[in-house]
Amino acid sequence: MNLASRLSHRAGLLALFSAFLIVSGCHKKVTAPPKQVEAPPPPARPTVTLQANPTTINKGESSTLSWNSTDATQLSIDPGVGAVNAQGSTKVSPTDSTTYTITATGPGGSASATAAVSVSAPAPPPAVKEPSIDELWAREVQDAYFDTDKADIRADARQALASTAEFFKAHPSVKATIEGHCDERGSTEYNLGLGDRRAAAVKQYLVSLGVSAGQLTTVSFGKEKPFCMEHGEPCWQQNRRGHFVKGN
Repeated sequence: MNLASRLSHRAGLLALFSAFLIVSGCHKKVTAPPKQVEAPPPPARPTVTLQANPTTINKGESSTLSWNSTDATQLSIDPGVGAVNAQGSTKVSPTDSTTYTITATGPGGSASATAAVSVSAPAPPPAVKEPSIDELWAREVQDAYFDTDKADIRADARQALASTAEFFKAHPSVKATIEGHCDERGSTEYNLGLGDRRAAAVKQYLVSLGVSAGQLTTVSFGKEKPFCMEHGEPCWQQNRRGHFVKGN
């Protein structure tokens, strides 16, 4: 074999070997990169809300606390309520203004919310106005009425004078004049005497009930100062009386 033939033969072997390498490379197995595993997301942080209704109460009244939460495993309201469910409501009756705090905890952490309840002190009772002497006089001092031609203290007059006596004993500085009055029948002289006896009978009865005689004076007007001007028994009865006039 000459040189040219040997060179040609080597060239053919090299070409054949190269082709083999190329074919072998095409069929080589490709290894996939390792699959990455994603980490789980962190737990959600709890949320919570708290409201009070009403927010202002009077002492002794109640307010309602209402709440709602998410992603919490434990909830508690302070002061005084304690552990609660994830959502709900409860009544509270604080004696003083109070701020309530709800705390929610879970795998993702904790959260809190507040609600304030203001307690108003009850309004003081209105001051009791003491009645004046004139108001007490008008309410408690009562005239005594008499039968025709009589100066005797009858049953209804005793009741009226009992109230009058209590006033004078409670106010020993108050003085009064007892006026004796009569109806229009009879003479002026007769009625002046009758009115005097009536005024004296009223004073004596009050003194017997404990009123100081020094608080009382008497005078008779007879039929000269009638309280009623009509003619007839209903009007005459109004004029037959022992009447009180408060001193200055």
